[in-house]
Parts: sequence; structure tokens; C-alpha cells
Amino acid sequence: QVRLVESGGGLVQAGGSLRLSCAASGTAVSIWPMGWYRQTPGAQRELVASISSERVTTHADSVKGRFTISRDNVKNTVSLQMNSLKPEDTGVYYCNIRGTTTWGQGTQVTVSS
Repeated sequence: QVRLVESGGGLVQAGGSLRLSCAASGTAVSIWPMGWYRQTPGAQRELVASISSERVTTHADSVKGRFTISRDNVKNTVSLQMNSLKPEDTGVYYCNIRGTTTWGQGTQVTVSS
């Protein structure tokens, strides 16, 4: 059974940093395109960043230059380094194997002004 578990969320002041981690079991993250999504109340989940099996990355315009997605094949994790956080980055962040219905439970990020 494939499982994704996110961690690393929390409360941080604007301008601060957090590092989110998505640990996978039952599969290898290296063979899948992976994504980090963000959801705020009343809104759909939006793709924040993605990384392909070839390590090609994409980042939403709203986070370019501040967030970086990466993958550790040994630890079987996908991470999202978030710097210069803004209040509008607040939301629940989810890890996903792109193109599938495999999601983690989410981790809350709250950025105070």
C-alpha cells in the first residue's frame, strides 16, 4: 500500500522559513512525478511545486524564488524549502503522486504578519 506522510508545518512569522517533508512508503518517489499542493478554506488545491522523475522542477509564480522542491532518493522523501514566507502562504500543504489519487494527510502552515 502506497502511503505519503507530510511533516514540518507550523506557525512562523512573515519572513521566516519552514521545510516541509513528504515521506513515502510502498513505492519509490524517484519513479514518480511528485507535487506539493496548497489549500486554503473555500479554495481548490493549487499546485505549488512539482518535480519529475528526471528532477525537472516547476514552481508556481507566486512562490518562485522563495520555495524550492527537492527529492532525496535514499530517504525516499520529497521536500519543500519555504523561505521569505508571507501571510498568503498560509494553508494546508499536501504531497501528491501526480496523476494519481494518492495524497498525504496534509500539514498546516500558518504565517503571521
